[in-house]
Amino acid sequence: MANIHLTLAMGNSDIVRDFTSGDVRAEGIDITYLNVGAPEVFNRFLKHREFDVAELSFGMFTSLASQNDQSIVSIPVFPWRVFRLSSFYVRPDGSVKSPEDLVGKRVGVPEWAQTATVWARGWLSAYVGIDLKSIEGFQGGVDEVGRKETVKLALPSGLKLSKVTDRTLSEMLLSGAIDAIITASPLEPFRQGKVVRLVSNVQEAEQKYWYDTGVYPIMHTIVIRREVCDANPWVPKSLLQAFTAAKDNSLARALTFGSSYPIPMHAYYALDAQKRIGKDFFPFGIEPNRVTLEAFLKFCHDQGVCHRPMRPEELFAPQVIR
Repeated sequence: MANIHLTLAMGNSDIVRDFTSGDVRAEGIDITYLNVGAPEVFNRFLKHREFDVAELSFGMFTSLASQNDQSIVSIPVFPWRVFRLSSFYVRPDGSVKSPEDLVGKRVGVPEWAQTATVWARGWLSAYVGIDLKSIEGFQGGVDEVGRKETVKLALPSGLKLSKVTDRTLSEMLLSGAIDAIITASPLEPFRQGKVVRLVSNVQEAEQKYWYDTGVYPIMHTIVIRREVCDANPWVPKSLLQAFTAAKDNSLARALTFGSSYPIPMHAYYALDAQKRIGKDFFPFGIEPNRVTLEAFLKFCHDQGVCHRPMRPEELFAPQVIR
């Protein structure tokens, strides 16, 4: 039987490179790979379903899943993982000098459901011990006016979130209208040296968070249009196997002493990651990520991103749950 053809849209990175390049193939599938990075790939897939398979914000996907959206299917492939304590930005002359100082303050976010901000607020609430109801949230564009929330929220009583449509969050931070911004990417005033990261010892703090919690934040997942899976129920498993093979090749390169990456002595960093996180230090699947998945789903529900409590098994295609 002839292979089916699927379009795949996602950012390119070494972790998926062997699959997107064609060096690793998914059984029964021919792909056309489109290098489309976030957030463009999220918007194009969610608004128009332009692609058969796509990389998607984990926060956005879990929100849709909690609303019983049956139009997309996910597999437990996580191509982007980042500890997010570097995502807090403040004025150097402002009143916020430590995470504890955020109590009673005004904090901007590009989207409440942005995965990075979910993780950052989860760290504040579950690890630092700050009641999120004590913070006043503002949602809007960081460096461009008018960014809107992509998914519908279900904010619990007491959580405060206002939309900003007439100016950027960066302008508000510089003017003192807000006290901090949480965002996935560095804002323009940070690149200009006008604002600073709240957590100055980021690497040390993130390593301690990992040691204390076992949480390894997931940013994105891989989703498939439902009609593709309905017509070809074997597709989720085939894609999972291909992505896993590509990832395993990538980890092998990372552990090889040579010039795979433009980082001096990079293999030492990979060996250290194995000691800290495990032999497979970029795991796919549910069980190796259960602690992380359960933490994220709790954060999402507590923050009103998820509309109901959820279990990890509810997120992924039944063909790949094991």
